[in-house]
Parts: sequence; structure tokens; C-alpha cells
Amino acid sequence: MTKRVVTLAHYYTQPEIQQMADKVGDSLELSLYAKEAQADIIVFAGVRFMAETAKILNPEATVILPDAGSTCSLVTQTDVAELTLWRKRYPDHVHVSYINSSAEHKAVSDWIVTSRNVDDIIAHLYAEGKQVIFSPDRNMGGYLNDQYGYDMPLWSAVCEVHDKFNEAALNEAFEAVPGEKYLIAHPESPLPVLKKADYVGSTSGMLNWVKAYQGDAKAVIFVATEDGILYNMGLARPDLDLRQAPIYAGCQCNSCPYMKMNTIEAVKRAQQGEGLAIDYLSPEQMDAARVPIERMLEFSKRYYA
Repeated sequence: MTKRVVTLAHYYTQPEIQQMADKVGDSLELSLYAKEAQADIIVFAGVRFMAETAKILNPEATVILPDAGSTCSLVTQTDVAELTLWRKRYPDHVHVSYINSSAEHKAVSDWIVTSRNVDDIIAHLYAEGKQVIFSPDRNMGGYLNDQYGYDMPLWSAVCEVHDKFNEAALNEAFEAVPGEKYLIAHPESPLPVLKKADYVGSTSGMLNWVKAYQGDAKAVIFVATEDGILYNMGLARPDLDLRQAPIYAGCQCNSCPYMKMNTIEAVKRAQQGEGLAIDYLSPEQMDAARVPIERMLEFSKRYYA
């Protein structure tokens, strides 16, 4: 019997990789698709925590990451033993973790969130009278604290790509552009950048903002996130002047090195069964990590249906 192979690609992979995929999306979209895919083999052109999530949701499937080096700074900057001790300091708090985290990290979490649903899920928890600690992204957590007046204790890790965006470079870029200009930003960016943004949201949220834009066609729209999404935005709205936000004077060159490890050759090999198989997670680890992920997915079905 022929095995069903499904290839998933994140928006931050190169355009030619996205063209090889059965589904392109952000973390939440790909998590949902992986759960329903009924695939024998899932090739995940993204980073390791995404492939681990796909395996947790599809334990019977073979999940392959094209390049074993495709990690994430939010994972490498988080020691799970230290995180566990940190969590124990707040026994009465709900531990909410961003999906950009390892399987071990998820296993010591109460809820998993993505950049698309983090606002709604944390608001829901506070409405229930709960207190929250947030990990691992201190930029995202700091933005939520600032916007909504929360006092969440935060773990201190950052996305090395988004953390490079800075207010000074943005101010310089804005001053150099006459006429109308906008900034849309991913919440992994530093707080001074997010405070300047006209829209803050997930990768899909920013893409949808661009698709729906009805303002001045001559305006410049700066995008503070990884450069891969500019491809999708350009396809959707070739009429707009879309530019990646600068990370320092004169440079619009912010790219995730881990996402770019997903080369055409590596993905083709993965589709033939080569690459890093996500076979190192124990059933106990997967069961523990699945609980907070399923909470998120159930919330998403209930509130975003």
C-alpha cells in the first residue's frame, strides 16, 4: 500500500519550498492541518518544535524534519530544568507557553498559545480569575503586560530574528519616506517597535491585514517580521509597496537562518524518508505535551469556528 506523504511549510520558508508543500501556514494552521491530515509521513518544512508538535498530534505518523539543525532561539535559550524550577515559584499560577517551545517545555505547561490566539486565551484565563505566568518569549509577554495591564511573570528568551528590529532604525526609515506609511509587526518584536505599530498580530494576521488594506495605494507598509512572509504578501497584493522593517540603518535583511535550512534538496530527501525523524519523544512526554496543545485547539474550535 502506498503511504500518504503530506508536506507542510511555514510562511517563513523560501518561496520554492512553499510551492512544494500541500499546506502553507502559520503555527496554528499547520498544527490543525497536521492533526487532521491522516498522513503516514509528515514532512515538516519549518523548525524542530513544529515537527515535534505535529508528532505529538499524530503519534502514529512518521514525522520528518528536513534538516536536524532547524531549531529556534526561543528553544535554545530555555533550559527546561530551570524553567521547571521557575514554574514552581508560582504554584497558584497557570503556566501559558508559546508554541515556539520544545516538547519538554510543553509538557510542563498548562496551556499552549500561538501569536494568533495568545490575546484571547490569556484574556479568557484572567476573566476566569486565574493568574498567569508566561514563557518563553519575553517580548510577547511584555507586550501583553503593557497592553492589557497584566502583571505576568515572564521567562526571558527571545526570537533572535524579531528581537533585532529596533525603534531607532524604524524612525530613520520613516523619516526617509515621504507621505503615508504604516508599520505592522509580529508580537515577538521588542516593545518599543510594537508601540509604534499600526497593527500587531500573528503571521497570518499580518497577511490578512495586507490583503484587506484599502488605504492610500502609494503608502509604504513596513513589515516587522521574518522576510519569508513578504513573498506571500506580494502575491496577495502586488499593487502595494511592502518593505521589511529595518534592523539597523540601511539594512532590510532580517531572515531566520533555521527556516532557511529547509532547502529544495533537503525537502526532497525528507519526502523520500530521509532527514531527522521525530522518534525520540517518549509516549509519556507526548501525552504530557498533548494536554496543553489540545486545550488550545479546543479553544480555537470554540472561539474561531
